[in-house]
Amino acid sequence: MNASAGPVLPTHPTARPVVVLTGASSGIGRATAEELADLGYALVLAARREGELHALARRLDPSGARVIAVPTDVTDDASRRALLAAAQAHFGRIDVLVNNAGVTVERGWWWNDADPLRVLRVNLEAPVELTRLLLPALRAQGSGHIVNIGSVAGLAATNGIYSASKFGLRGFSLALRRELLGSGVHVSLVAPGFVKSEMTARARLPMPGPEVVARAVAAVLLRPRAETVVPAPYRALVWLERHFPALGDWVVQRLIWRRYDHSGASDAARR
Repeated sequence: MNASAGPVLPTHPTARPVVVLTGASSGIGRATAEELADLGYALVLAARREGELHALARRLDPSGARVIAVPTDVTDDASRRALLAAAQAHFGRIDVLVNNAGVTVERGWWWNDADPLRVLRVNLEAPVELTRLLLPALRAQGSGHIVNIGSVAGLAATNGIYSASKFGLRGFSLALRRELLGSGVHVSLVAPGFVKSEMTARARLPMPGPEVVARAVAAVLLRPRAETVVPAPYRALVWLERHFPALGDWVVQRLIWRRYDHSGASDAARR
């Protein structure tokens, strides 16, 4: 999507709304960075993989004025604070936080993994802490947007530790939105189903690319809403899970676990 052909950006005191995006070096994060750069946002890209992160920033903005890369470990408090400080130092403000960084136990069952609680630290604790650190500034300026990347696994449980993290993130997002009503700060949850990424590389399922999630993030920034599920067919699956949970058991056993590689030793996959 070209900036000239896209929708008009929301009104902000700065020329370009400033977005801090975690997990930006690959998958959904990289696709979201590309989408938002095309729409004219200023970007602060965060991820652990420094080489990929800087390469993406240079590709999106060779000048380094509108897009910067800040290598970040979202599970580390000092690193989280340094990320927000770098964004403030370069752009003078932050308008949007997209909590996208995420991991799962890719192979084997979560109880056999050496550190399954890392999934909670990355997927739930990090978004909560980044939000907590940023909220005073957003509330003071009377505007802003927190976008959390959840999962359909946070509406229909399929994987114990991963679903726990995404159910928690969903509850946090929906409650925070209500806590901030009237403040000018919006909160949205984007819940993807299976999309192509490093996290789903072993899944033998038909999947769209991560661009479908990137477009959903751009859409909620332009027209805030509490929650959206993508791709659209997963909305029907969520409805079935709520009303016919036994059918959900069948789907997980027959269509997901049998087509997902659970063999071998456990390890962690990053979105």
